[in-house]
Amino acid sequence: MKLRSWPISQLPGLSDRYQAELKQQGITTTGSLLKNANTPERKLALAHHLGIHIQYVNKWVALAELAGIPSVGCEYSGLLLHAGVGSVKLLAQMPVYKIHQQILRLQVAMMQRKDLCPTPDQVAKWVQEAKLLCSKTKFL
Repeated sequence: MKLRSWPISQLPGLSDRYQAELKQQGITTTGSLLKNANTPERKLALAHHLGIHIQYVNKWVALAELAGIPSVGCEYSGLLLHAGVGSVKLLAQMPVYKIHQQILRLQVAMMQRKDLCPTPDQVAKWVQEAKLLCSKTKFL
């Protein structure tokens, strides 16, 4: 299994302006974002070039990394990040019940709906795929 790459336009929370600026840098997919921001120095250089705080680049990289898990994709990467799961490595180490509980709490607090929460089986698949990816890929 390898990280899945998505069009940069599908990354949650990335404005049209920054999508265009990233595309001018040759960054058109989540995979190319991860390659171009694979060290703290490169993240800082990208942030400086875009004229933004490095926290935004770090967030985009975290989202791109999580989106690389095939069963997570761009659809759930933002949900995981907002639930406190900031990396594939962290996801691989967390118990399924704890992740599910955090996501459920977030869904209820933000949307007052439990029915939108992914099932424990979905979360278990994310964790399983994260473990597989961690065994084959080096993450920051």
